[in-house]
Amino acid sequence: MQHFTNEYLKFFNELNNNNNKDWFDVNRKRYTNYVREPFINFTTDLIANISLDDNITMQAKDAMFRINRDIRFSKNKTPYKSNLGAFITSRTKKDNYFPGFYFEIGSFGITIAGGIYEADKNHVLSFRTYIANNLEEFQEHCQDKNFIKYYGFLRGEKNKILPKEFKDLVPTEPLIANKQLYYIANIDKKMITSDKLLDHLLEYYYAAKPMKDFLTKAVTFL
Repeated sequence: MQHFTNEYLKFFNELNNNNNKDWFDVNRKRYTNYVREPFINFTTDLIANISLDDNITMQAKDAMFRINRDIRFSKNKTPYKSNLGAFITSRTKKDNYFPGFYFEIGSFGITIAGGIYEADKNHVLSFRTYIANNLEEFQEHCQDKNFIKYYGFLRGEKNKILPKEFKDLVPTEPLIANKQLYYIANIDKKMITSDKLLDHLLEYYYAAKPMKDFLTKAVTFL
């Protein structure tokens, strides 16, 4: 089933050159018909496919982020994003520390991500402790061929100063120093209008699921 047409891409291509409220207001009907509604339908179908695996009860509208940018603390004052995005999770989309399935679809292509992104000190202590206690399993997930094929490796910022019990583990597992543990992949925009898009994103979802399940246990361990 094809969820998105060329009108989806056309809207964002034009928005990139006319990123202002006046243009958006004139083209709001296009946005609703060719962008927002198809995105809701796609997200609904994606949730339906993964809901049983992850105990997902949220609706598509709860998973979606607004197209409006938060410009309060940004030097870039353009009011609209060049994509629509959603975060499918058993929590809420505001829980960025909790592993889920994030994706955004726009004029530059598709981005997929997951893992632990915004963790406070208690979450960081939790996943470090869990990793230290389950080091072999963690390294097996990192070395999983399917995970590497779709995402490559875990990313994230590191702490320069660590408690001794974790610092001693750095030579064995450098990722113990991370305060973020996330993975990300980019897909060419040609896939957006494909009738195989849903299946393709599900491949990414299942490739990350063992890692996601491990990180879910890790961040909620303590």
